[in-house]
Amino acid sequence: MTFKLNFKPSVASAKALLRAATPLALLALLVQAGPAHAQAAFPDHAVSLVVPFAAGGPTDVVARMIAIPMGRALGQTVLVENAVGAGGTIAAAKVARAAPNGYTLFLHHMGMSTAPALYKKLSFDPLKDFDYIGQVVDVPMTLLARKDFPAANFSELQAYLKVNKDKVSLANAGLGAVSHLCGLLFMSQVGVDLTTVPYSGTGPAMNALLGGQVDLLCDQTTQTVPLIKDGRVKVFGVTTLNRLSALPNVPTLDEQGLKGFEVKVWHGMYAPKGTPAPVLDKLGAALRTAMQDPMVKTRLADLSSDIVSPDKMTSAGLKTFLESEIAKWGPVIKKAGIYAD
Repeated sequence: MTFKLNFKPSVASAKALLRAATPLALLALLVQAGPAHAQAAFPDHAVSLVVPFAAGGPTDVVARMIAIPMGRALGQTVLVENAVGAGGTIAAAKVARAAPNGYTLFLHHMGMSTAPALYKKLSFDPLKDFDYIGQVVDVPMTLLARKDFPAANFSELQAYLKVNKDKVSLANAGLGAVSHLCGLLFMSQVGVDLTTVPYSGTGPAMNALLGGQVDLLCDQTTQTVPLIKDGRVKVFGVTTLNRLSALPNVPTLDEQGLKGFEVKVWHGMYAPKGTPAPVLDKLGAALRTAMQDPMVKTRLADLSSDIVSPDKMTSAGLKTFLESEIAKWGPVIKKAGIYAD
């Protein structure tokens, strides 16, 4: 048996039904519009910029330098958070696990590209667990010796190392530090194995060089330019492909025969994977605005550091460069047979 319902509501009852449904419909529309509204309003509270090293270090200095103008561009405070340990991998893992909403960012140097080779067990993947905001700044390095080292120039240094390699010591600021990596690349390209002496930071390593306890050290210009100008250390070259304006009379290692030798302590800004594209765009625009701030430009110039070109200060620019740096450092680290875990 089939029943057929034939109900035709009156105009009055139809209006009543519409009035009753309206609040529910409005609620549904608000729920649907919620994510879009939140995304459009980004940011509506402070943004955290995680730095994997201690306060006062070179990377922390860069972060605090750009946090204020970047915050002005975003309309919210950018707070620098130091998450120290394990060569930057603790901080990287923390950011990789953070909510991909744009409120947790990461500023790291070239250690982001060396971690895959340095650590056998890495809890994150630099190429899969992050979105990219852009490169930030490059800090050059210099190859130094104690001021009474026998060689007077790079040509004499090469000749001296071939004969006395077992007697020469090369300091670094610890396993995986940029000074360590620069030294590894130098030994690889010169074709010698020197006695490496690790210290617990750049300060102790430099003090050892100044005191004559070690022979060679590769270190950042933010630390070395004053010492070079004062004649307290001997410099054999800079690690960029072009000479530095702060040290115009110091030749590059590339022009002295180590073709393609380039070590820059480059810095990149990252977000957790899955961060919405409009949020990444806004963060990228804020970063580019911050890097054009007159105070930032003046301060970085004083530190002999270079703001990267506009094409590098992009998501694609950082991703491409990170891939090339991983390919560059992996073989060097594996050849040396060194691991941090």
